Amino acid sequence: MNSVKIEGGSEIKGSVRISGNKNAVLPMIAATLLTDDEMILNNVPDILDVRTMLDIAVALGAEYDFSNNRLVISNRKVDKSEISRELCNKNRTSILFAAPLLARFGKATLYPPGGDVIGRRRLDGHIYGLKTLGASINSENCYDFTAANGLCGRELFLDEASVTATEQILMAAVLAKGTTTLYNAACEPHVVDLADMLNKMGAKISGQGGNVITIEGVDSLHGCEYTVVSDHIEGASFISLAVANNSEITIEGVTTRHFWMTRRVFERLGVQIDLHPENNTIFVPGNQNPCVKKDFDGQIPCISDGTWPQYPSDMMSCTIVAATQVQGTVLFFEKMFESRIYFVDRLIAMGANAIVCDPHRVVISGKSQLYAANLPSPDIRAGMAMIIAGSCAKGVSQINNINVTYRGYERLLEKLQALNVKIYPAD
Repeated sequence: MNSVKIEGGSEIKGSVRISGNKNAVLPMIAATLLTDDEMILNNVPDILDVRTMLDIAVALGAEYDFSNNRLVISNRKVDKSEISRELCNKNRTSILFAAPLLARFGKATLYPPGGDVIGRRRLDGHIYGLKTLGASINSENCYDFTAANGLCGRELFLDEASVTATEQILMAAVLAKGTTTLYNAACEPHVVDLADMLNKMGAKISGQGGNVITIEGVDSLHGCEYTVVSDHIEGASFISLAVANNSEITIEGVTTRHFWMTRRVFERLGVQIDLHPENNTIFVPGNQNPCVKKDFDGQIPCISDGTWPQYPSDMMSCTIVAATQVQGTVLFFEKMFESRIYFVDRLIAMGANAIVCDPHRVVISGKSQLYAANLPSPDIRAGMAMIIAGSCAKGVSQINNINVTYRGYERLLEKLQALNVKIYPAD
């Protein structure tokens, strides 16, 4: 199934339980190579990107059992240090096997990673981190890393707070000789979750959640059982669905402190969101009739993304769709990726009142009646945004290339249908 149809205008209501964090579990799968002991991960979402990372692990010699969101993986028989071009090209996080393979074999051969086409996604932080810790790289035909004498702890300063570069350096430094101090580190919830898992395996990492992380190298790591944190991006996507349809939704199984900035952004759109840490839920009331709140001086507000704890870039697409159903004008400033805004052309074709200023900025003036259309799913988050647009449009829309969206959302149709969204396979 690679296309779905969605009938707009249904009364959306109910509750949805959020899955494990995709961006946490993908580096965790790579990190399991740092030990020969059995690793057990709970709350693992069964999505295409997870399956791809497991395919890579198996190609290296790993064995696993994955059922009911519980992953048991053993790397005792891993005997290869090269990942094929085909497998590397299937997702972005294939590059994260570099550090564990270097730690295990003193060498690693990879090819350029794939992933969503949302603009340039630099690898400079990965290369800088591994080279500073003592690896060398030949990039003539592939990424050929070597560290025959092992890695050594150093002070590092990232020129941008890259999530995956921070994760790469964490995995490289835990078994390096000496102490590594990483400045301008990413501090997203999934980075913290990886560091916490590594600590449970016997690593000595401190400072995660801030922008200076210290890693004291240890001689070896052991296996452990760990539960993956919930996915705040999925949770915020369902908030956008509720807002776009002015509907009541309860979102379960969340870590509410991960939604403080999300609540702040939707407050600027005039939307009330209730966080309930006592039972790990979020409640979005229905029938709010939201209106954009102007800035203190009466100016049009700007919603921009950035590194954590700023608003996540992954949430911009869904929030833009929600804003088309809010009264008033707001500027969205996508600072991180130059191709993420392009999906707005499809919203304009559906009837949205939007002006794309440049590859990074779009002005949305609502409320607009959207009309059904034949839509693409260009990347994971824009695909979810197209589903949200279809849910509040008049008529029946078709979303194509939906498998791209399934890379990041587990049991998506099932969850949407439980909320009374009229969505079903088109083929």
